[in-house]
Amino acid sequence: MRLGPELASFGYHEVTDDVRASGFQRPAALPFKHTRLAFAQHLAAIGMARLVPELVSEIDLERPGRHVLLTFDDGGKSALYVSDELSRRGWKGHFFIVTSLIGTRTFLDRDEIKYIRRSGHVIGSHSHTHPDIFPDLTTRQMIEEWRTSCDILTELLGEPCSAASVPGGDISGAALRSAASAGLRYLFTSEPWIRPRRVDGCWILGRYGPKTTTPPARTAELARFRGWGRALLVRQLKVIARRSLPTLYRLYVRQTTREWATP
Repeated sequence: MRLGPELASFGYHEVTDDVRASGFQRPAALPFKHTRLAFAQHLAAIGMARLVPELVSEIDLERPGRHVLLTFDDGGKSALYVSDELSRRGWKGHFFIVTSLIGTRTFLDRDEIKYIRRSGHVIGSHSHTHPDIFPDLTTRQMIEEWRTSCDILTELLGEPCSAASVPGGDISGAALRSAASAGLRYLFTSEPWIRPRRVDGCWILGRYGPKTTTPPARTAELARFRGWGRALLVRQLKVIARRSLPTLYRLYVRQTTREWATP
């Protein structure tokens, strides 16, 4: 039996030395706001694997092989810096945009999104309004989130929007199926899977999300395709805890996603 590819995908967010200058202004965002120095160390660690980060659209997902992918959620202002850093190395990345926030203070505007696309990176959807617990939506609402966001990006870039990432990180069967129903070809999750799978014709891809506390050595290990089983176990334990205490989890999400006052 021929196995498909293995993808070491990493899901980053902001790269900034000023947490108030880019992305969401809420407690839940802080663990994912890397400094420029820390991010450079992570890129160096990934580079040690000697696999050049690629675009998912350029990979044959039915053919064996190993690939590294970099993704960046939310569409905060720091994506411009990230785009240039990747381009300087000859690397490609995927930038997922919350389209209702385009042009707001700490998020990319239309021209900046076009610049990143012209640099050769993928622009995709991170939903329209970024629901913090995506599976709490009805299937119809999920599909509408994808379609609204993709329509905006299609109009902006003059090309179909084929890729997306799930906001908030939580998934369900309905959430995965909604991507295909909205016409998406690729959906990135926060599950540390290395083997892509298909749901109703849409490729579902896993990711590992490095936090500010994640040492570059850990990223280097994962880029060499080591330690993904351990990462999956940790993720599964967290999912079990969330599902066993749904009321407490929703309270936690409400508390940590409250926006700070604009300075």
